[in-house]
Amino acid sequence: MTEEKYSDLAELFKVFGDVTRIKILSLLLREERSVGDIADGLGMTQSAISHQLNLLRRSKLVKARREGKSVYYSLDDDHVSAILSCGMEHISEGDA
Repeated sequence: MTEEKYSDLAELFKVFGDVTRIKILSLLLREERSVGDIADGLGMTQSAISHQLNLLRRSKLVKARREGKSVYYSLDDDHVSAILSCGMEHISEGDA
């Protein structure tokens, strides 16, 4: 791998290093949701959620779909759910 690819991979994992972003991604594992739905589900403000979603979009972890005035967010692709699933499996191994 090139130095640039190592750097890109490190940046990707930094995005996963925030509890709020992990919670957002976990909610989106189940179904697409609006900012308001995510904010309600996590007990946070829409502004705080929008900030995190913007970062997740720039990192290509979530995508947005507009329907009228509403915007719905979902995981960008199956790789994101695979990363989350592998992480959960890894931390759960110690529980057995």
